[in-house]
Amino acid sequence: MPSTWFVHAPLMPPLVKRHECPTYSYMGMCRPPAVKTATVDDTTALHWRVVFDNYPDSVWFIMEEKMEVEKKYITVEELKLHNKPGDLWISIQGKIYNVSDWVNDHPGGATILYDLGGQDVTDGFMAYHPSTVWKRLGKYFNGYHLKDFEISEASKDYRKLHAEITQMGLFENKGHGALYNITTIVVLLYLVVYGVLKSDSVLVHFVCAVMLGVLWIMGAYMGHDAGHYQVMASRKWNQIIQVLAGNCLTGISIAWWKWTHNQHHIACNSLDYDPDLQHMPVFAVSTKFFHSLTSVFYGRKMDFDHVARFLVSHQHLTYYPIMIVGRVNLFIQTFLLLSSKRSIPNRTLNIMGILFFWTWFPLLVMCLPSWTERVMFVLVSFTVTALQHIQFTLNHFSGDTYLGPPTGNDWFEKQAAGTIDISCSKYMDWFFGGLQFQLEHHLFPRLPRCQLRTVSPTVKELCKKHNLPHRSLSFWDANVTTIRVLRKAALQAWDMTLPVPKNLAWEAINTHG
Repeated sequence: MPSTWFVHAPLMPPLVKRHECPTYSYMGMCRPPAVKTATVDDTTALHWRVVFDNYPDSVWFIMEEKMEVEKKYITVEELKLHNKPGDLWISIQGKIYNVSDWVNDHPGGATILYDLGGQDVTDGFMAYHPSTVWKRLGKYFNGYHLKDFEISEASKDYRKLHAEITQMGLFENKGHGALYNITTIVVLLYLVVYGVLKSDSVLVHFVCAVMLGVLWIMGAYMGHDAGHYQVMASRKWNQIIQVLAGNCLTGISIAWWKWTHNQHHIACNSLDYDPDLQHMPVFAVSTKFFHSLTSVFYGRKMDFDHVARFLVSHQHLTYYPIMIVGRVNLFIQTFLLLSSKRSIPNRTLNIMGILFFWTWFPLLVMCLPSWTERVMFVLVSFTVTALQHIQFTLNHFSGDTYLGPPTGNDWFEKQAAGTIDISCSKYMDWFFGGLQFQLEHHLFPRLPRCQLRTVSPTVKELCKKHNLPHRSLSFWDANVTTIRVLRKAALQAWDMTLPVPKNLAWEAINTHG
């Protein structure tokens, strides 16, 4: 017969709830008699199922100890064999889950699971999923446990910090940022439309174009936050914000963004797996692209031909001009995805949102009195949004890179190596949308942007403890570093006279990452 334990837990916030205890099943709450007790510490508390929203100074739970069942084990090497379609296993906290039949239904996309198949994915799973998802794992458990997996010290500290952030309630404390942003976007949109329709002044129209660019930047940040489910309390309302801020307001499909962005987070700065570094034939952040790498994500070869060589050899000069028209590429990527045969969640809703954008935006532009002002209006608004495109590249172009698929056992290490923070004053947080704390965001993608500054000092301490990079540059220094990286690769691409062996030797000594 299983034994009964009366477990005493100190005061815990409502956030520490709905986590399933692997050893005990929840039975109820009462005032215990004088029997054997156990105190739950802060970290362990995350693994207890707590179903009360209001806590007295101390709460007592009766937990029934589950019957010990003989466990079946597999090794890390055996787990690696289950990494293909139809035979896809993953490990989370030592338990093995068979996701072969569910992979195509994964909300984050099937590609991520295929990339991480046959591995322990505990850190990535914790980073991306709220506590409510843990209870859904049971039906995929295949009865096996991982036998010889060793957790790195960095991962142990990362998991502990994640638990502390959870207990502090930071994941759920979204602040009033969303309200401020929505209000600002609505006011800016009103001013833009009013200025275009009611004024004949070129200067007013110029200012309206600037405001439209700022509006698009804020809308993109709002769509990004909603895509990580940081904005609203419910998944449904976050999805509504995604479509409104992404498709309807900026003309960029949230379906495209989620497809590429989730992969970027998982395979941060992998040259052949991270789509955010695959900008051939225009940009190459590493000379490894000169060997015509194959993009595993897009399923195509990135040829380094004469055209690519010419463009890359001038990339440090064309970087800023291309950022000005970078929005055009995002429009093209949206159309390519929505018109493809790829399975897309909410395809119809995404298409309707894009059609809405391409209705109101051209109509607004056509309300201007001349083609000169219309071209000026579009170019100015695009130029303003270039600031955001530049920031996105600053966060990663000068980070460390690598070849190959992402691995689940070095989550902290890979995120630290591939990201660059942008240092700024608190009053400029709105301008960077929280993404100036790039490493913090990559480690805790569900953390609302208003909390990133709070956890940044602790993340910096952990990086120092484990000898991991935590690079934080000013906006100017980040630009200088990025241009330096682009120029280094450009000079190598320009020198067409060097034979291949000498090129490879140069790369071995000087390659970025």
